[in-house]
Amino acid sequence: MSAHAWMPQSPCGTGCVDTSGPRASAPLAALRTLLALTVLLAGVGVLLGIALLRGRSREALVRGWFRALLRAFGVRLRVHGPARFQGTAGRGVLVVSNHVSWLDELAIDAVQPIRLVAKRDIRDWPLLGPVATAARTVYLDRERLSLLPGTVAELTGVLRDGAAVGVHAEGTTWCGLASGRYRPALFQAALDAGVPVRPVVLRYVLADGSSTTLPAFVGADTLVDSLRRVLRARGLVVEVHVLDEIAPGRATDRRTLAALAQREAERITSACASTPAHRLTSTGVEVGR
Repeated sequence: MSAHAWMPQSPCGTGCVDTSGPRASAPLAALRTLLALTVLLAGVGVLLGIALLRGRSREALVRGWFRALLRAFGVRLRVHGPARFQGTAGRGVLVVSNHVSWLDELAIDAVQPIRLVAKRDIRDWPLLGPVATAARTVYLDRERLSLLPGTVAELTGVLRDGAAVGVHAEGTTWCGLASGRYRPALFQAALDAGVPVRPVVLRYVLADGSSTTLPAFVGADTLVDSLRRVLRARGLVVEVHVLDEIAPGRATDRRTLAALAQREAERITSACASTPAHRLTSTGVEVGR
């Protein structure tokens, strides 16, 4: 793999992954595997629905499929804050989040299906790749820095057209306990399009509310290894904290805007670390029991 100065790097590796939490039985893990494969195969029907449906009907179909996929893997979803990323229908918004796991995309689209900026490799993933492409994912080639201005321009156009677009602001995965600096490059699209930024914090916890790194997809970890850990986990919950929008004009350059979004994310992360899970304000959205 080629590298350049902009290429995000994370010090997190497989040693960061804690596998000491409660484990599901082997028969339950096997059942989850079967359910997940069934839901993934149902993605063929989702592709057809994406092509035929419009508006809220298509959104409901895609959101339901991602929620079903989370349930199949044995993961519960909790949403804290607004139930949607777009504060105003038809107005574009750049949704920026931290990045821990391949589960992140499932959790985000289970709240509100949005267009995502994803690494080019996802396009070739079986079943999920075609669904991501049909959902008009904007692909980013992190190894070819010369293509970045074109990606920013494409993203700007999509935002101007009123879409909600999600980016993982750290640019690569971290374990979930440690986190990285928010990369400013893609924030330029929000400035150019004149749209707000919506910070989102993804947090993985166990049934008792304690944070866990078990779902992390970091270092030399393989997708199969991470899948196995998730399938064998018991009481795994993904929390999606939807924070207040950062209105256009609060920052005049992308570095300031990225730093502002990161400060908001760190504020909620600190609050979560010091507040019992049952006292967190929630919209009541919870699936996957």
